[in-house]
Amino acid sequence: METSLPQTSTIAETKKLYNFVFYLSLFTIIYNIAEGVISTMVGYSDESLTLFGFGVDSFIETISGIGIAAMVMRIANNPTSKKSEFEITALKITGWSFYLLSGGLLLSAVLSVIQNQQPESTFWGVIISLVSIVAMLVLVYYKKKVGKQLDSKAIIADANCNVVCIYMSITLLTSSFLFETFHVPFVDAAGAIGLVYFSLKEGKECFEKAESLNDSCSCEHD
Repeated sequence: METSLPQTSTIAETKKLYNFVFYLSLFTIIYNIAEGVISTMVGYSDESLTLFGFGVDSFIETISGIGIAAMVMRIANNPTSKKSEFEITALKITGWSFYLLSGGLLLSAVLSVIQNQQPESTFWGVIISLVSIVAMLVLVYYKKKVGKQLDSKAIIADANCNVVCIYMSITLLTSSFLFETFHVPFVDAAGAIGLVYFSLKEGKECFEKAESLNDSCSCEHD
């Protein structure tokens, strides 16, 4: 009886940690949807290509987030279970979406330079990027903390995916600030091309991890 108490306590604590990760996943999904709606609407209204592309990226991250939430639920119920077809399909859809976004942003950036198009304002790009940086930093901190407590490299890898989101937010912040403050020409197009780099990188990783069944953007337990 004395040995069963620590085991029961450990199981309960592990369950609590997985529930916390699940709530983090839900927050990520809800946040990305809100960020995507606001960014695409404002980006389209202000003709800011970088902000619009940033918003589309948020929608793509939502697809990945849904797959992550499903993985957390599966692992919490059965830690030894294998990745489901739904999770693999979600990864592939996310990967193709990132590639499509990259192509669209690159083409739009080239056309904006050729046609000498400049955004009306990038003020909201500065605001949205700052909020995103703070939100992603919080998610990275807690996901890495819980990942270490559960000894799960996959959860830590999921946190690293949010680090890439921080880099994208910094790209948006830089281009938006430079245009809004100094009206640097074509910096919005340059910011969009910066997002292309990160989108291609994330898309490639999603396909590689879906193929190896060890997705770095998932919460699959080791």
